[in-house]
Amino acid sequence: MPEDTNSLCPCPLEGVIDTISKKWALLIIHVLGNTSRIRFNDLMKELDGISPKTLTDTLAVLQKEGFVGREAFAEIPPRVEYYLTDDGRELWDAILPLLQWTMKREGFVHEKCSAHCHKKGRRT
Repeated sequence: MPEDTNSLCPCPLEGVIDTISKKWALLIIHVLGNTSRIRFNDLMKELDGISPKTLTDTLAVLQKEGFVGREAFAEIPPRVEYYLTDDGRELWDAILPLLQWTMKREGFVHEKCSAHCHKKGRRT
């Protein structure tokens, strides 16, 4: 049987899906995609309900995979900012259509993310 050269092999998705399917990963990428840079505590405020340890661990995984960058400034008190890398921006651009499709399909109305989306008349 001849190989279909137009089909895409899903194998490379495994690693990316393993990373972004973690509970908070897409939400972190979403917040970083809507900001240029953000500090840890500000990121915590945007992600209602995440623990500091979970945020730290998830950021570390996203950094290891090359999606998130971290810049520490030699200041007192110390200042650290997080941002999407070029790969992270490409991932964000790829995820946006999925987010838009999901919101349309599920009937979500956007007011102000991340804590203020609701589904056709009821808060979620």
